[in-house]
Amino acid sequence: MAARYMIPKDAVAEGAAVPEKVKLKIARDATLAKEKETAVAAAKKDHEEQRAALKNRTQQYEKEYSDYQKKLIDLRREAKLGGNFFVEPEAKLLFVVRIVGIIKLSPKPRKVLQLLRLKQLHNGVFLKVNKPILQMLKLVQPYVTYGYPSLKTVRELVYKRGHGKVTKQRIPLSDNAIIADKLGEKHGIHGAEDLIHEIYTVGPHFKQAANFLWPFKLSAPRGGFKCKRHGYCEMKGGDWGNREEEINELIARMN
Repeated sequence: MAARYMIPKDAVAEGAAVPEKVKLKIARDATLAKEKETAVAAAKKDHEEQRAALKNRTQQYEKEYSDYQKKLIDLRREAKLGGNFFVEPEAKLLFVVRIVGIIKLSPKPRKVLQLLRLKQLHNGVFLKVNKPILQMLKLVQPYVTYGYPSLKTVRELVYKRGHGKVTKQRIPLSDNAIIADKLGEKHGIHGAEDLIHEIYTVGPHFKQAANFLWPFKLSAPRGGFKCKRHGYCEMKGGDWGNREEEINELIARMN
């Protein structure tokens, strides 16, 4: 029983004759009040436990991220001392932003953009790096820009512009309870930090976590685009295509 439900308190004067139905009502209200008190206490205890568990998991995630970065630094130093080249690990996560509207767009790229959930200008989504996704991105290359987001970028996007899909509605992620109700029981994602960890590490429940997030509605970048007609990797320089780590700078200007 939720704390917001009000149970009336009927007071009866001492020594007054009380009808049987009123007695039953008073007894029922007393039982309901007791049930409410128990339920509220249980919910409060459960909430505190969930918060404590989420805090511990957040600390574990931070340790995991820092350990991974230290490991990479050690491997780079080791390779340098040995006179070898260190091959950076392949990226597992992509962030794709649509940079072109709907005017003069042919049917096939339009359909692919719909499948990628990029239905509006400056929409952005997280995608897993795999062969089907890369093939789809080839088909819409001149209409999108993408790259490999950092942990800082993922966190800022979720906290600032994160909205969840709840009963087909776009609901801002203002409370961990919204995430827990949708993803907690089945997938073990009980808060924003769990969601960020699942997205950034491309965990086993990445598909459900990414689909729960509504496509990000970003602003036009501060300072504008360079030239949308040309690719980012072209000699002249432009905007569409793969930016790799440089996507973080663009998202910072759009967020």
